[in-house]
Amino acid sequence: MISEAELLAKVPSQLYINGQWVDGSAGKTIEVKDPSTGKVIKTIADATPEDGIRALDAAAAVQDEWAATPPRVRGEMLRKAFELVQERKDEFALLMTLEMGKPLAEAIGEVNYGSEFLRWFSEEAVRINGRYSTNPEGTGRAIVSYLPVGPCYLITPWNFPLAMATRKIAPAIAAGCTVVVKPATLTPLTTLYFVKILEEVGVPAGVVNVFTTSSSSAVSTPIIADKRLRKLSFTGSTGVGQSLMKLAAENVLRTSMELGGNAPFLVFEDADLDKAVEGALAAKFRNIGQACTAANRFIVHESIAEEFAARVTERVKAMKIGRGTEEGITIGPLIDDKAVTKANELVQDALSKGATLTTGGNIIEGDGSFYEPTVITGVMPGAEILTEEIFGPVLSITTFSTEEEGIRIANDTEYGLVGYVFTEDFKRGQRLIEKLQTGMMGLNAGIISNASAPFGGVKMSGLGREGGAEGIYEYLSPKYTMTPNPFA
Repeated sequence: MISEAELLAKVPSQLYINGQWVDGSAGKTIEVKDPSTGKVIKTIADATPEDGIRALDAAAAVQDEWAATPPRVRGEMLRKAFELVQERKDEFALLMTLEMGKPLAEAIGEVNYGSEFLRWFSEEAVRINGRYSTNPEGTGRAIVSYLPVGPCYLITPWNFPLAMATRKIAPAIAAGCTVVVKPATLTPLTTLYFVKILEEVGVPAGVVNVFTTSSSSAVSTPIIADKRLRKLSFTGSTGVGQSLMKLAAENVLRTSMELGGNAPFLVFEDADLDKAVEGALAAKFRNIGQACTAANRFIVHESIAEEFAARVTERVKAMKIGRGTEEGITIGPLIDDKAVTKANELVQDALSKGATLTTGGNIIEGDGSFYEPTVITGVMPGAEILTEEIFGPVLSITTFSTEEEGIRIANDTEYGLVGYVFTEDFKRGQRLIEKLQTGMMGLNAGIISNASAPFGGVKMSGLGREGGAEGIYEYLSPKYTMTPNPFA
């Protein structure tokens, strides 16, 4: 297996603009750190606003040419990229573990998940359908076609460095759009390494452009204000998303926003507890709890809450904490010290308001940003942990007595990304599909993300969908043409 030093040496440290790896115009750099040690692992270019506009220049210059490229050609490039990412699975996994901290086994899982968007949209590229119909009056024929929206600006988060890049880049390329990509400053290396794959499979210069920057707002604002840009896709916090939408409104940009979450995890009295515990661990501790789909509020029927808590506590106590590259590690570091402080503050607030700690609850001193996997029970109304996204390895349990009360608690949030329901009552499950105010739901399932399904939320969790048959249409605009009746 490749060593850490050898792998990091293969990762580009420059910006990728118009098919060339170039330094930032100001010559400044960004230090990328390993959150398990706090040490710098690579220094990369720091883009300026001028660099961002250069990237948009390149994307705009080749938009028409790329849109005219046959769908099969676009699809085959994505298919080849999928195959190369799979061939280099171990390298991508190690790189993600180094810059983000997730255990290596989970990083392998992300490579499989993230690369699947490349394969899925390689197939969707040739399935962009239109419509031909007679108008109701019979006086003409309607043709509906779908055309690329144009140059896109894609902003990805730090927590899933590969999957968030492929989930945006793949449908855009498949649809015939050129892109400018800004990966998160905390975890940019995986995206830079992935762009080398796109370069290798022959994606033309200017179609994909990537820059890294420590001044996200300063660089993003002129790009979004530029009238050549036609689409903005962002994954991140609701607050930042709202600000970006205000900027996007000036030029009436197409927008896709995958924002914050506060996922409820409902466990009913008739649930299979073995399944519910396994689902809870998957939904909460995947990616060390640093996922927008992570279960945030465990809402458990009062008749089984004690047993459920005892079972999950036993499993959480057995979790192994450490650097993600080590054998058997299940809990790696949080992304930085601020994330540790936030998780601890939410736990302490809940405890001060009557909750009970059953395991964990401590900051781990020493190198890296580690927090103990934690379970708290009896969380009372008013605790901040019920309203704020935890983004850490903390499982908090509150109780309910009736189905109506459980639904009310679950929906008592401004967010609506995903919810989880565990019940053996088929009709209840059907009711919850309609009653739970979320864009996605796991019914007796703790992991739901899949490239073939539309990912996205309602309310303050965003708009638009990524993945599935719906995902490519976020990058296409319908055009209606009326022609005369050919028989008249």
